[in-house]
Amino acid sequence: MNQFEASEIWDQLRHEPELIRQAGSLSDDPLKRQKILRQQYSDSLVRLACELADLRSKAHEKFEQADQLWLTRQSYEQASTLELAAYKAERFARLNPAPDQILDFCTGAGIDAIALSRIAPVISFDLDPLLSKLAAWNAESFPDHHPIQFEQQDVTQVPFAGKVIHFDPDQRDQSGRRHRRLELISPPLEFLQQVSAQARAAAIKLSPASNFGGKFPEAEAELISWRGECKQAVIWSGEFAEPGLWRATVLPANATLAGDPLEAWPEFSGVEQYVYDPDPAITRAGLINLLAAQESVSRLDDAEEYLTSAEPVSSPFMTRFRVLEVFGRNETPLKQYLRTREIGVLEIKCRHLKIDVVRKRKSLLVPGENAATLIFARVSGKTAILVCEREAEG
Repeated sequence: MNQFEASEIWDQLRHEPELIRQAGSLSDDPLKRQKILRQQYSDSLVRLACELADLRSKAHEKFEQADQLWLTRQSYEQASTLELAAYKAERFARLNPAPDQILDFCTGAGIDAIALSRIAPVISFDLDPLLSKLAAWNAESFPDHHPIQFEQQDVTQVPFAGKVIHFDPDQRDQSGRRHRRLELISPPLEFLQQVSAQARAAAIKLSPASNFGGKFPEAEAELISWRGECKQAVIWSGEFAEPGLWRATVLPANATLAGDPLEAWPEFSGVEQYVYDPDPAITRAGLINLLAAQESVSRLDDAEEYLTSAEPVSSPFMTRFRVLEVFGRNETPLKQYLRTREIGVLEIKCRHLKIDVVRKRKSLLVPGENAATLIFARVSGKTAILVCEREAEG
């Protein structure tokens, strides 16, 4: 199927809301569902309706308005949540003077363009005409914003010097494979670096797993987590940036820690009464020592990010556990401890030790309804198993 034919089927589907509704409400068996729908609709239309309905069902985790959105698998996976997009847009709103226009490179589902249109008119560019069309349909659900102009164009051909830009390069190749190395993505790394250096202000959205460190020396890096999962790395440049600064932002708490990863020296101690699991945005930003210094807590080991303290500390940047008992590598006394206390519901956490969580949970299984968290970690260079009670999340 060529691009024109695919676009035509989407146009047909847009005028068949009842088909989409049925695709989302009929049997969970995909073959049975399609068989029923094909009695009234064409095969291609049914396949597309079922795919869209399934994506909208998944998208409820990201978007309250999921049932109004037009999504492909690619645009869904790449899309920011509305809350995360709104958080980034707030930084655009603080520019002085305010931008009279924002350029959005690589449209995707259009969520970032929609959030940015609260600030100023937006021109959004994508090489894929279908994504531009679907993003324009999505924008119709937000009519109270500034206008968004969607254009099919290669972003490397768009003048960008002196402009205010949001850039969301797709870090997948034509086969759909994701790349962590920015040297392998398209548009190429060199173009991203040019935008970062020459735009008035630019925000380049990247995978937090990508190798962006050191590639944008005059920019600022921010790692953003959403509900405990690190979702985005954003390279802020130009008027946005404080060069060399690293930020970790935790949403929806809307809390930010910023600094130089090398400006704080760690303190180490043995396991105390409380242990903390830092948010992944903190660890990916390299700000674990800065967090420890700010909260007056210590690290268990220089090879671990787990933190500890004698008194309870509440912070949006870390989850607190109360330590009940500490064991060494010998699991026999641990299993006896669990059996005696009827702890049969186990959460197992581990960062750097090689632990097969499924096998470990099976080997430690004992009868009981009580719950505990087991943290496998290095403490002063040795493996330890901490039996904990999850207390509070920041």
